[in-house]
Order: sequence, then structure tokens, then C-alpha cells
Amino acid sequence: MSLSAHPLRITFLLPMSAAKPAGGFKVVYEYANFLSARGHQVQVIHPNLLRIDEPFASLGLKTKLTVLLRYFKEKWANGYRPDHWFTVSPQVGMAWTKDLSPANIPDADIVVATAWETAEWAVTYPASKGRRFYIIQHLETWSGPEERVFDTWKAPLEKIVIAGWLQRIANGMGLTTHLIPNGMDFSRFRQTVPSEDRDPHQLLMLYHIVEWKGSADGLAAFENARQTIPELRLTLFGIDPAPPNLPFGVEYHHQPPQDKLNGFYNRAAVFISPSWTEGWGLPPAEALMCGGAIAVTRGGADEAFAIHEETALVSPIKDPAALAANVIRLVRDKELRVRLARRGHDLIQQFTWERSGAALEALMLDAVAPKAEPANAEIETAV
Repeated sequence: MSLSAHPLRITFLLPMSAAKPAGGFKVVYEYANFLSARGHQVQVIHPNLLRIDEPFASLGLKTKLTVLLRYFKEKWANGYRPDHWFTVSPQVGMAWTKDLSPANIPDADIVVATAWETAEWAVTYPASKGRRFYIIQHLETWSGPEERVFDTWKAPLEKIVIAGWLQRIANGMGLTTHLIPNGMDFSRFRQTVPSEDRDPHQLLMLYHIVEWKGSADGLAAFENARQTIPELRLTLFGIDPAPPNLPFGVEYHHQPPQDKLNGFYNRAAVFISPSWTEGWGLPPAEALMCGGAIAVTRGGADEAFAIHEETALVSPIKDPAALAANVIRLVRDKELRVRLARRGHDLIQQFTWERSGAALEALMLDAVAPKAEPANAEIETAV
């Protein structure tokens, strides 16, 4: 990878500590690594206190003590870093700050908001903090008031969306956005077991306690399918504690290490993604990278790689029976399962970080490039 002829100072704003694995954080770190390798000076900011409308001074005494204790604890132990689940290049600056106020943000050429709360901060920054970008990875009304979330979309920020459905929402609001799909790291997740050699009864699913992740629907679909195929087994993994009263045939792994998770992906014949809404859907994309077939809801995986009857079987959200029917089809029909897995595996290869990173870098370089005034502007206007 050659170095950029015009190195930039770039600051990414994350919404919190990266102590737990998070797909949106992973995307930011991938961009940080790519841009750093291109010769840019990159820093990622992690705030202890996030909301612009909840400053430290407004907190009660007990909350202030809790916030201060967390700040110094994380700072002393570097606990805000993602080192146990993601490798950030040593060339990338990593900072733990009290909040995202301008005093805690370095001067730069580009500053990038990555969540609606960080965008609210970014619009307050002086020009010295850099041209303002906003990577929109989801419709974050699940974490904030709808009006405030959409106000950040309308703010004077250079907006990048990761999926077509997000761009369609922006287009409906009359907004201009740049679509840059997520890339995938093929050194982290790769196929080691041929699709046709897998036990068709072995299933895999991400578990999450957040309701809209649809884990309850996924478990209901598994139990529904197991009534038809009793031999089915489901492996769950996730960042949350094991769910209580797991059905027969289900095992849970809490935050499995990278190599073990890659093994789960390669052991599974079918990956289930039951989410009601995802910005992109990294786990089903990772399953395709590893050669598995995917049974997903329309909200559980992006349409760019989850194409019904071509690379996936897709069902409506909140419909465990329909999801179960697709699981049963994939388990019983080896030809279909292997065909979808192979086509999905081939399609996902186009989504590389080299491609996505180069697109983001080009936007950033263009944003700071001097804009020449058109020659004879007054005459041309008159004509």
C-alpha cells in the first residue's frame, strides 16, 4: 500500500469505551488502521462522558463520583482500548477523554463523528478541529430521540452511509450522502471447512440482550425448526451473559476468542440472523466469508450481500415461523444450501477494506483540497 501524497490529520470520535466488542467500533478501527497505513496521522477519541446535554457539572454528587472513578480507572488500566478483541495499529493514536468538548479534541484537517451523540458535539467545533464528516452506520432512534437523531443527519456534516437503506432514508429527506459499504477483513475470518462437508444440523447465531437484535425470535425459530428436525443443534455466542433456560440442543459461548469464533463459523452449516434492524449485519457477512449458508430476516443483513434465493434465504422480521421454514429448507436441501453458501462467499469478496478505505480517503482529500475559482466567472455567468 503506497503512502498518500497529501497526509492528513484525522480524528475519529467514538461514543464510549471499547471494552466490549462492537461492530460499529470495529468499522472505525478498520478505517483508522487503513488511513494510518496510508501515511495519515490518525487519532481515535473515546469519551468517558458522552451526551452534550448532560455535562459533568449537571450531574448529582453520587453520579459525579462514579464518573470520575470510571475515568481514572480506565485511564490507569487502558481499559477503554479494544486490545482483547481487535488489534489497532500502534501508529493510530488512542485517547481517553473526559468528554468530547472542543478542549479535548486535537486540531486536525478532518474530524469524523460516528454516532448521533458524537455528531451533536462535532457541529459545535471550531474550524481548527477540521472539516466535519459523519459516518452513519445505523438509524439510531433506538438510542436517542428521533428528532435529535434526524437533526444530526440534517446538520452541516459531510455524510457517509454504509448501506443503501440508509441512503434511501437520507434521499427522502433531501439530503446528499456518500454510500461506502463496509469492508471485510479476510485475514480474520476465512473458510477452512468446505461448505459441502459440514453437518447440516449444526446452526450458529449471535445472541444479544437488546430486543431489536431479535435473539428471542431466533431461539423461537430454532425450537420451531427442531420440532421438525430433532437433530438440530445451535451454538450461540455474544458479549452478554448466557441467557437463562436455554432450550435443549443449545450451547452458549461468552466472548469467544477470534480463532474459536472462526471455528464456529466454519463448523456451522447455517447461520441465523433474526435482527429487526441492522446497519449492515457483520456476523452474517462473516458467516459468508467462512462458507456458511445464511437464513436472515430482511433487517438482519444488508441487501448488498443477502439476496433472497441467490446468496441467502430472507424472511420478514419478527416472524419466527418464516425464519424456521427457511432454516428447515437449508438443512434439508444440501444442493440449495451449498449453492447459496458458495455464491454468498464469492459475492462477499468484493467488500474489502482496501476498496472502502480508498473511497473514504478520496472524499477526505477532496474535502480539504483548495477549490480553484472558475476562470472568467463573471463573464460566464453573464453569458
